[in-house]
Amino acid sequence: MPSHLSDRPDLAGRSADPAAGLPGVISGSSIMHEVARVTRQVARSRACVLIVGETGAGKELIARAIHDLSPRASGPYIRVNCGALTESLLESELFGHVKGSFTGAVENRTGRFEAAHTGTIFLDEINSTSPKLQVKLLRVLQEGEFERVGDVSTKKVDVRVVAATNRELREEIDAGRFREDLYYRLNVVPIDLPPLRDRRDDVPPLVNFFLARYSDQNQREMRRVDPEAMKLLVRYDWPGNVRELQNYVERAVVLGEGPELKPEHLPPQLRGEAPPRPIRGRSPDLDTLIADLVRRGLLAAGPNADELIRRIVAPVERELIQQVLTSCDRVQIKAAARLGINRNTLHKKLTEYGLDTPATNGEPAASAPSPADRDEA
Repeated sequence: MPSHLSDRPDLAGRSADPAAGLPGVISGSSIMHEVARVTRQVARSRACVLIVGETGAGKELIARAIHDLSPRASGPYIRVNCGALTESLLESELFGHVKGSFTGAVENRTGRFEAAHTGTIFLDEINSTSPKLQVKLLRVLQEGEFERVGDVSTKKVDVRVVAATNRELREEIDAGRFREDLYYRLNVVPIDLPPLRDRRDDVPPLVNFFLARYSDQNQREMRRVDPEAMKLLVRYDWPGNVRELQNYVERAVVLGEGPELKPEHLPPQLRGEAPPRPIRGRSPDLDTLIADLVRRGLLAAGPNADELIRRIVAPVERELIQQVLTSCDRVQIKAAARLGINRNTLHKKLTEYGLDTPATNGEPAASAPSPADRDEA
């Protein structure tokens, strides 16, 4: 997975991982091979690219690789964070303005699109743009022309656009916050950048790279990683992705002592002594939710706990039965059908979990099985 490879992007390619095949990218996972293949293929074209991935996953490095591998590599590479500015400031930033066009416009200013002529412009957090700006962006993408703020003359530019988002733009379209025509214009070639937790083989090379970098920068001797510490690093889900990993390694180098990064140099959530930060961004799938629930259950139970089925699985089963029973108006035959068990089994579980007694909120108790129910097994 992408990560920062060099403090200077123009030098990043010197240390590029040949297996990943992208300048500025460190990777040890097979999942990045397809990302590298698509990136190299699209770099040679003029097509717009939409990079989708969580915050901190390395979207800018993919955008930079597209530029560096393209025929436009000798031209300018301009980055704009669309989420960092207000609508009026972003419009001026992107398209420029003329003197006197608004309060504070004391001179003409060249915008980022104009500055990126013959090169590439990277629009990060494109989902943050307003409807007004989306109209202007669509025009410059389709026609290659725009007007500076407060100007009447039209300017022409030849710019390759790469955009990125940490949100599903289709959901933004459904919510009325993003133009569908702009989405299709940007999404000519999509690149889906997986989060670090989905490419755990990338963690060791990233850790070793950051360890060497920050040891050099801080004149420290920490050059190795204790095997137990590496296990903790690989096992962690990294809600902040590569950026979070980079932060923790730098902290370990600065605050730690000795030649080896040890578990005690890592924050409590990596050592299982504190709950992990929730993963934000795109909605997690069921498998991710289950995995997170089990991890939290193991953390709450403690490292020496036994009877883990009773401690973790049984409460989940009880909650599932309770919610399904409620959704079925406490009709056991309907609840059993939804749960995929027979009514006799359901009644046993209701008794086992104490769900066959009147609820404290006034709900009626689940009725005992009928003779027909008891005949089922």
